[in-house]
Amino acid sequence: MSAFAFLSHGSFMKLPAHDPQKPFALAGIAWDGATTHRPGARLGPAAIRQASHMLCDGTHPLFDTSPEGHATDLGDLPLPNTSLAGMRAALAPQLAPLLQRHHMVWLGGDHSITLPLLQAYRAHLGRPLAVIHFDAHCDTWSDHFGEPSGHGTWVYEAIEQGLVDPRAMVQLGLRSAAERAAREYVRDQGGLIYEARALRGLESPAQLEPVIGAITQRMQQLGHPPLYISLDIDCLDPAFAPGTGTPEPGGLSSAQLLSLMEAFSTLNCVGMDCVEVAPPFDHAELTSNAAAHMVWTYLCARLSRASTASPGPGAPGPAAGPAATAR
Repeated sequence: MSAFAFLSHGSFMKLPAHDPQKPFALAGIAWDGATTHRPGARLGPAAIRQASHMLCDGTHPLFDTSPEGHATDLGDLPLPNTSLAGMRAALAPQLAPLLQRHHMVWLGGDHSITLPLLQAYRAHLGRPLAVIHFDAHCDTWSDHFGEPSGHGTWVYEAIEQGLVDPRAMVQLGLRSAAERAAREYVRDQGGLIYEARALRGLESPAQLEPVIGAITQRMQQLGHPPLYISLDIDCLDPAFAPGTGTPEPGGLSSAQLLSLMEAFSTLNCVGMDCVEVAPPFDHAELTSNAAAHMVWTYLCARLSRASTASPGPGAPGPAAGPAATAR
């Protein structure tokens, strides 16, 4: 009976649980205490796992590989459901051992989880990271409705704390209401922003090539720093991802996002999170299915790259990267 595709199972793609020998691992951070509109992202990890069971053997049609045999699901990390500070204090000591053993994918949870993750990666790698940030919102506010930190401040905090090289910060899909200081913060610090408006009508890899090429060229110019991808599912238009806490019309399509995720397979990625999936507001599992596909695509892309270069769990890959067209 366990071979049937849609029976309930506790792990992503029914991967083995808690196997310290696997080079890739997933872990859930089931926290949504910093949500400012619709709660429910604490249920995101379970929904993403359930949706992933539709992937069957998981062989990717572009990368022709599967996470099976290479990845493990560590379950949800034990965390208090109290204050943001309490959650982060409990989370921090759990991260370093995982980064030592595995190339990690994190299932959120709201976007406040990304700051402690970047703090752990910065300590683990000993250098600031590059970040590709998919989101409807800039997350660069200096406070969170009067609170010093939350799911809308992590980009500002990460740059202020030196966790991220601001020149290597890339934001895609932004479109929410925001004052200029917040909206343009990353660009003012030397990073790149591609608003959803600028991406309208660009869906295929060929159409997106100017964007992909410019991002690739930036990473090449900076020596291919270790790259972290933070995927807020609300970067997608609510037509593709209604199950999220702060939906914003006018977003990316699933095809756009997949084109970008596939193209970034050549970059020096060291980890990823997928956040803000809120199942209580989902319809027909559209959001959790999209999230599972993006996580699966990331894992298969990393496996494909690892077949030609094996830097070790969580470590930066080789300096050599894809040639970029000058623009």
